[in-house]
Amino acid sequence: MRIGILGPISWRIPPSQYGGWESVTHHLTEGLVRRGHEVTLFATGDSITGARLVSVVPRPLSCDDDLRGFARAYESLHAANAFAHAGEFDVLHNNIGSYALCFTANCPVPVVTTLHGSGAEEDSRIIYAHYRDYPYVSISDAERSLVPDLNYAATVYNGVDPAQFPFEPRHGDYLLVVGRMSPDKGIHHAVAVARQSGHPLVLAGIVPPENEEYFAAEVAPFLDNQVRFVGPVNLKQKGRLYAGARAFLHLITYREAFGLTMVEAMACGCPVVAVNKGSVPELVADGETGFVVEGVEGAIDEVRRCGELDRAACRRRVEERFTVERMVAGYEAVYRTLVQ
Repeated sequence: MRIGILGPISWRIPPSQYGGWESVTHHLTEGLVRRGHEVTLFATGDSITGARLVSVVPRPLSCDDDLRGFARAYESLHAANAFAHAGEFDVLHNNIGSYALCFTANCPVPVVTTLHGSGAEEDSRIIYAHYRDYPYVSISDAERSLVPDLNYAATVYNGVDPAQFPFEPRHGDYLLVVGRMSPDKGIHHAVAVARQSGHPLVLAGIVPPENEEYFAAEVAPFLDNQVRFVGPVNLKQKGRLYAGARAFLHLITYREAFGLTMVEAMACGCPVVAVNKGSVPELVADGETGFVVEGVEGAIDEVRRCGELDRAACRRRVEERFTVERMVAGYEAVYRTLVQ
């Protein structure tokens, strides 16, 4: 098939450090290329891919202050460019959210949109409601509750390449959080669990500009020898952190659509202690690859039990459910249905 992939432009594809949507788009694109499809990736000009790369945005918006100030303009140009090329494909796959659907008028080929959690945004739900009959893919069954009235073609879980994540059957004593340092990720809850359980805590990730005040007030005052913030980490650094951790904390405060870091942690054998919201029960096998809890107190109790879990079971769950190969096959089936 001839497939157009409209990728996000906040970060490079693949991302050098942070970038969940970009990571998934990268693995999907390269997987489709390996399967022999003719793939065109619409992404930033510095992206690295085995597909044909087409770009009108030279650098990632989140890495360039000059471009970031005109983000909506560049996002619009980026989407319009993909739809201008649509006639070259059998199907166009939108991975940048709702606003790209505004360019679908008179598009000569099927357009499928993966929500990637964008259904949590109120303005996105307005656009999705207007285009509710278009085909959509959810990244978890839980995601559908955010926008229940859409025409869902499938649920396709995000996938990782287990070979990129080192499995470690033994663990250290520290707890770990990887991701955005923001209130919806529950970073302050992770700090509370560490301080009350007595375990060290490593925080790794970016501090978004809109969350700098939160970080300064709710996290920074507690940084010491027990609670460390190491900043953004690349793939290899993440793998080492996951592999050595006693448990990965995912104490979110919102209905998250997926949570790729939970899968990455389990791929390294690290059990996950996560709040029972959104997709968590779909990803974490409670009592087997981690614990699904209701809040901080439950997390404190279960952190103590993580050493009892079989870390090999965490790895197996990823290999059975959340690989790149399964993800690519799922999307390939969606494309074939739409083309037929």
